[in-house]
Amino acid sequence: MFNKRIKIKELLSQEPAEQEVTVMGWVRTFRNNQFIALNDGSTNNNIQVVVELGKFPDELLKRITTSAALKVTGAVVASLGKGQKMDLKAGNIEILGDSDAEKYPLQPKKHSLEFLREIAHLRFRTSTFGSVFRVRHALAFAVHKFFNEKGFVYMHTPIITASDAEGAGEMFRVTTLPIDGTAPKNEDGSINFKEDFFGRSTNLTVSGQLEGELGATAFGDIYTFGPTFRAENSNTTRHLAEFWMIEPEMAFYDIEDNMNLAEEFIKYIIGYAIENNKEDLEFLAQRLADEEKQLPQDKRSEMGLMEKLEFILHNNFERLTYTDAINILGESNHNKKKKFQYEITGWGMDLQSEHERYLVEKHFKKPVILYNYPAAIKAFYMRQNDGCEPGKETVAAMDILAPGIGEIVGGSQREERLDKLERRMKEMHIPAEELWWYLDTRRFGTVPHAGFGLGFERMVQFVTGMTNIRDVIAFPRTPGSAEF
Repeated sequence: MFNKRIKIKELLSQEPAEQEVTVMGWVRTFRNNQFIALNDGSTNNNIQVVVELGKFPDELLKRITTSAALKVTGAVVASLGKGQKMDLKAGNIEILGDSDAEKYPLQPKKHSLEFLREIAHLRFRTSTFGSVFRVRHALAFAVHKFFNEKGFVYMHTPIITASDAEGAGEMFRVTTLPIDGTAPKNEDGSINFKEDFFGRSTNLTVSGQLEGELGATAFGDIYTFGPTFRAENSNTTRHLAEFWMIEPEMAFYDIEDNMNLAEEFIKYIIGYAIENNKEDLEFLAQRLADEEKQLPQDKRSEMGLMEKLEFILHNNFERLTYTDAINILGESNHNKKKKFQYEITGWGMDLQSEHERYLVEKHFKKPVILYNYPAAIKAFYMRQNDGCEPGKETVAAMDILAPGIGEIVGGSQREERLDKLERRMKEMHIPAEELWWYLDTRRFGTVPHAGFGLGFERMVQFVTGMTNIRDVIAFPRTPGSAEF
């Protein structure tokens, strides 16, 4: 069998005892025609392959260049050098794939993240991205583990949909009709989508929530975890056009139950990553600390990455109403000294990322859950709170704000009362006839229910300390960029 090998991570966990093993991987460096640093992606740590002088032909040694793929069989011996406990004494070296050292863009030196984004197909081979994507994997696995342990049903909601769950209208159109102007038209000149593949206008999903609610009103607790799309022309460090969302929906939940679950969930997946990816997280923590040394003192984080993650695990999130948050922001010196780009204009305004980060990083210095937002700035499906002051109607919405990135979770108790939901849809010009199937959940055994959405990439950003969201997804889709 060709692939009778041991992964380098497993090998490094053993004690050297002259055991014969086979490893395969890519060359990171080759020094003095004697020492090969070999890496197979299972860990950032390399195995040092020791090549005995005169044992192998020069033609073979010349082909051992950065990123060449090798199969090495040999004996594991205690290392005489510093920095590693073992070496692999090469008995046989087979080159599986050559790499032209002159053309290979990743040289054994420090590269900027901007440069690595230009060669995103190769950046996984660096230590930084090796750590980021192993942590991403652990977080994704922890998501499924958490919900499975709680008895949730995993649902695959559609990627192609006819509904706009957010009502934002920033959607990618899906069509098989020609785009050269010859598509069939209605009398008024608009495109006749009855001739399209699905017989109607369709788009890439912005959320699986509405379909998720259908599942929750049958199974009780469900979650979705899949790609979502926003045609939002935002060139920022926080936005992607294609990203992954985790969206649980729970029957027989109110807003407090929703907040409790979201906080427990965040702590669980962070705890899982710390337990299973400590080595990668410590590497990323050091990378972040080195990066922050270049910043002025007032721009540096008060806590290191590991310290921040442990702090999240062991502290309750601060909970306060939107109204209290507006009062805190309005009275803050930051606002009085006009340090906010967007001035606090009073109750009813939509909070910006800078306001959210002020509450988290400056005022409370811990994650914050804001709830009971003005109805006017929230989606149609959120439950309208009873007993509101006229002109200050609120809904049972909640957002979780995290240090460094602002909003990481958005959710709400859903409006289960058919009459109130229909009235709200009418006010917001959302056609009830197109969502007849959604309204049926309120007609046939409606129950209080709630749910939330967590942007997975923002969670990965938070846990890894990466400052740009494009660095935590394998192939970022952003305005003007769909490479690879």
